[in-house]
Order: sequence, then structure tokens, then C-alpha cells
Amino acid sequence: MALFIAMMGYISYFNVVDGKEIIRSPYNKRQDSLADRVVRGQILDRNGNILAQTVVAEDGTESREYPYGSLFAHVVGYTAQGKTGIESLANFDLLTSNAFFLEKIKNEFQGQKNVGDNVVTTLDAGLQQTASDALGGHRGAVVVIEPSTGKILAMVSKPDYDPARVAEDWEYLTNDTENSVLLNRATQGQYAPGSTFKIVTALEYMRESGDADSYAYSCPGSITVADTTIQCYNGAVHGDVSFRDSIAYSCNGAFCEIGLGLDVASFRQTAKELLFDSKLPCDLVYNQSRFRLQEDALAGDRMMTAMGQGQTQVSPYHMALIMSAIANGGTLMKPYLVDSVTNYSGTAISRERPQKYKELMGSQEAAQLKDYMASVVDYGTGTVLSGQGYSAAGKTGTAEYSSSEEKDHSWFVGMANVDNPELVISVIIESSDGAASAVNIAKQVFDSYYY
Repeated sequence: MALFIAMMGYISYFNVVDGKEIIRSPYNKRQDSLADRVVRGQILDRNGNILAQTVVAEDGTESREYPYGSLFAHVVGYTAQGKTGIESLANFDLLTSNAFFLEKIKNEFQGQKNVGDNVVTTLDAGLQQTASDALGGHRGAVVVIEPSTGKILAMVSKPDYDPARVAEDWEYLTNDTENSVLLNRATQGQYAPGSTFKIVTALEYMRESGDADSYAYSCPGSITVADTTIQCYNGAVHGDVSFRDSIAYSCNGAFCEIGLGLDVASFRQTAKELLFDSKLPCDLVYNQSRFRLQEDALAGDRMMTAMGQGQTQVSPYHMALIMSAIANGGTLMKPYLVDSVTNYSGTAISRERPQKYKELMGSQEAAQLKDYMASVVDYGTGTVLSGQGYSAAGKTGTAEYSSSEEKDHSWFVGMANVDNPELVISVIIESSDGAASAVNIAKQVFDSYYY
């Protein structure tokens, strides 16, 4: 009797709690049987632009087309050789028809397929195009999020590919290990965060010191401890700097000194609270970020970690989440890509509502970090964003990925309209080698949104 009751309880739990997720799972092959009766629906951006659609030829042959070509390749995904991106995430909705029931009955009697539901995303084709154009031929990624809601407005990863030709190009796509074209660098890329990680170090120092504004440091252009010497970027000598100046000028010497004095266990906990070594709220395939500093770490490792080098690795998407929390008063809203589902005639079937995901920090901490990052734009390394019709704040970063001093990635994370942030952005340019700047890409995206 106990076993019977337990079984009934499990069946009830399975249907009520887990059933929907099991049905929607991309690994549930029964979904594909729906394609025998339903023409796959459209994927739209938030303004109604078609990102993916199924075209039916006169002979009944169906083909999946992507009007924007490679522009949304990684985020919208493909349906050949398996499914990825939103094509996988919303597979069940796209193969479900909520057309008028009399129309469905008529089609079934006539042996015709019903038209699947449309998925309206949070993506903005205009911002996506701007971000892609700004990134140009560089490898890298751009993520744009609305921090007050969690809506993902743009997600670009390069190099990209044509999702309509995945089947034909499969051998090339899977064997091109040099470019890793199928890798969504926005969510799966693992990079040293460079100076953008100084945001995390700054938060930990604020918590430990209790009075970060009293900090003072005299920067001679480099710092040497034991057998490790670290220079400021391009050997800049910043002179006497406050904590605010250290962030604005991205002074490596100051942050190395700060890192040497931090409690490693507490530092690791702060990183954990900011979702390092943790699951991320992400509907797409992603890689976790890593914070590996140990309590017995040598001085060199402590300094390198504090300035965003060492073994720390992070994705552009994760940095966008941290920036979203700062912009939203410490609260991270759950990021999402699917805004609503409608039937093919436009009648709403379901709609996503913004949800709070987690408090990553206190509201006063977020406000203080935002204020410090405004200084980066006002007089620091991000002045290209100053003097615009909108206000901005953020943090630039340069991440070395090779023993060659000339090889580095360019980072920028930031927000627009600082008093009431409307956009946050995370940009990385691989192998920029000084020829391209992530903050310039951010400016082009912000300009596109406001002008």
C-alpha cells in the first residue's frame, strides 16, 4: 500500500511539476513526431521581424529559412543536424498549433498540416545588426540585456555561420577547430576577464575595508612582490590615486596591492555570490565561470587574480549578468529570450513575465559600484562614452592570453542611462592587439538605441 501511494505521488508530481519540462526537453524525440501534422512556426524579434520561418513549396517540401542569414545564427540556432538555440528551446511551441479548432479539424479531415505557433523573442534586430556590424570581422561576442526585466535584446557571436546551410556545411563546421564557428562565444566562451574583474575585487575590498574612499596609493607604473612584477597597461604611471581613481584609470598596481591584503576565503565567497563556480540563469548551452584562488596562494597569484588574470575565467554573458545586477540595484532579474507565444494569426497563447532571480549584492553596494564606474567614463579609460546624449558607466579591460605582450583581448562591460539604466552591455574582442576597442563597440550599440 505504501509503495502504491508513493508511486501515485510520484506520477502526480511528474505530471504537475516536471511534466512540462520533460515534454519541452530537446532530448524528447517525441516532439519531432509533431512535425508530421504541424508546419513549424515562425521565430520573430520583438518588433515582429521574422528571424526564422518554414517555407512550403508547391510539392509540399518544407525548408527552414533564416531571412537575416548568419546574423542570429548562435542565438536563434538551427534545425538541421539536431537543434540549437531558440529553435531547440522553443521546439515544442513551434510544433504546436493553437489555430482555431474548427480550422484544425478541417485540415485534419483534408490531410493537411496545421500551422504551428509563433515564438516572439526579446531580441531586437536593429541592435543585433548594429552589434554585429560593430564587431565586424573580429572574433568575439556582444550581449545586450535590459536590466530591469532580464530581456536579452542582442546576442552576437563571431565567427558565425549560415543556419540554412548547416547540413551542407556540417563537415566543415565540425572540423574547423581553429575558428570553432559553432561555439556560442557569448555563453560558452571562457576568457580571462582582465580589468573588468576589478569590479568583483572592488566589491570585496568595499566589504572588507568598510571605507574604500579612504584608500590611497602611489603608482610608479609597476609593482614587484617576491619574483613577480606587474606593470600598469602600457607602463602608465598614475601617481597618487584614490580608490575611485584606481578604478577609473584601471591601475594594476593599486589592485595588486589590494589583492594582497584581501581575505581569500571571503573573496571566494563574494565571487560565489556573483555566480562564479555556480549555475547561471541561462536557457542556452553555457559554461560556468571559474574562480580558483586558494587560501595558500602565492603573492603572484593573488595579484594576478585581483586584476583579472591568473586562472579566473568568465563568459561575456556572465559579465552581462553581473552588470545587470549592479544596474538594477543589486537584484538580478532572470534573463530570458522568449517573450511570448502566439498562434499563426497573432492571438496570444502565453507570455513571459519578468522574474527576480537573485540578490547578488546590496543596493548600497550596487549604487557605489555604479558611481565608481561612472568615473571610468567621466575621466578614465572609457571617456569615448562621455559627452553623449545619454549617460554611461562601465569598466574597460585588457586580458592577456599569450606570453607575447602584444596579444590581448579587449573587454568592456557597462550600462547606459546611469540613473535609470535601460541597457547593459558586455563586449569582448578576441586578439584585438590594440587595433580594436570593445568600448567603441559599446558606444555604437548605445548610439543605435538612443539616436
